[in-house]
Amino acid sequence: MSSLSPIEAASPTQDDGFHVLANTMPQMVWSTLPDGYHDYYNARWYEFTGMPAGSTDGEGWNGMFHPEDQERARELWQHSLDTGDPYDIEYRLRSADGEYRWVLGRALPMRGPDGRITRWFGTCTDIHDHKLALEQREIISHELSHRIKNIFSVIGGLVGMVAQARPELQPVADELRERILSLGRAHDFVRPHSAASAPAQPQGHLHGMLEQLLAPYGIAGRSRIKVRGDDPEIDDRSATPLALVFHELATNAAKYGALSTLHGTVDIDLQPIVDGVRVVWTERGGPTVAAPLVDGFGARLMTLSVVRQLGGTLDRDWRPEGLVVTLTIPRAAMRRRLQRGTA
Repeated sequence: MSSLSPIEAASPTQDDGFHVLANTMPQMVWSTLPDGYHDYYNARWYEFTGMPAGSTDGEGWNGMFHPEDQERARELWQHSLDTGDPYDIEYRLRSADGEYRWVLGRALPMRGPDGRITRWFGTCTDIHDHKLALEQREIISHELSHRIKNIFSVIGGLVGMVAQARPELQPVADELRERILSLGRAHDFVRPHSAASAPAQPQGHLHGMLEQLLAPYGIAGRSRIKVRGDDPEIDDRSATPLALVFHELATNAAKYGALSTLHGTVDIDLQPIVDGVRVVWTERGGPTVAAPLVDGFGARLMTLSVVRQLGGTLDRDWRPEGLVVTLTIPRAAMRRRLQRGTA
């Protein structure tokens, strides 16, 4: 057991400037030989862990980790040693009072003129409070999203009650209820999920949401709507107008267009463009269609969703063989974090 004090503990250099720099940093600082042998820790490490100086040299560091994190940390560290890749991991480190706290561990190699690694320098940063705050925020977010989903169900139920009392409103009520349910499905797809409740499709991407929204339009397990091409990210804000647009398109296709026949199909092509995505909805195999004399509520709703809410464009081409709808949507309007310029 070494009798050196933390500041005097074995270091990668005898330069007093390094000692001063390392021991005034708020993070735990450590260094290893090229083979990964830990031979230096700064004062913060010993203060945090309460371990005697030198007692965690070599492989002793791993024993300070939570038992559930030790094997993962060892494997990632060995991968960095084998490849020279940066070391980056979150794990639980035992503090001086015996509490395991979450820390962020990072390390980079220092290379000599010949490109060979001469030493590794790393830090450990206490992120425990931040980690707990994120977990609490996730719990609140789950609860809020669950209540929002319930609101959709309640509204749908109220619409049904009104329709029962006023049978003459049944057709309008059915359409309104379907729109509400489509919004609920879209929200359920983009809301925060636990591992148990997560959708089978990739969460937070347009492909997955479209497959979920349009699944009811298949026949005997056969999908008549094919989605192909780009798969942009979406969030809870953009999911609502997008769900309304595609619900209207599918509903109209089922009433008057390609999906009103047994063999009709719809292709949805998602094409990346500069700063956005182009969506081309193409119907085939349905009855001959023609442009309506006056736009109905659904058409106005789509224009409101695409143009007003998403800042995009909408064009409808009433071809005899089937309707073709082209949407252009700015990518930044589909996910808020892209507007902030963060990863």
